[in-house]
Amino acid sequence: MSTVQKSESIIASKAYSFALEIIILYKQLVADKKEFVLSKQILRSGTSVGANINEALSAQSKRDFVHKLSISLKEIRETNYWLNLLKDSGYISEQVFKKLSEKCGEINKILSSIILTTKQKYFKPKEIQ
Repeated sequence: MSTVQKSESIIASKAYSFALEIIILYKQLVADKKEFVLSKQILRSGTSVGANINEALSAQSKRDFVHKLSISLKEIRETNYWLNLLKDSGYISEQVFKKLSEKCGEINKILSSIILTTKQKYFKPKEIQ
């Protein structure tokens, strides 16, 4: 892990580590399975999670912060969708799927919690939805 990542938030570190695993998966899918379409989709969504989290850490406002994290949340859900497709189509094993899907779930929970907590703390009740 880079020295920059060590000083960042827990969610940024987890997303960075997850992105590295997605890059490895992408390389394996392209090299071993000659799969180019689904692998590119999961590469894009899986690596954009951390990019959006890093943008959120430099947000100009709490609304911007929530917006960027919400994009990350959508991207982690999309990544889990691609993982399911890759598993069900036989491109990845159940073991690989389980490992990465669990990490997706963990990141999803953390992001959801941060978004909800931020909304409750900084926005009026009618703005939370």
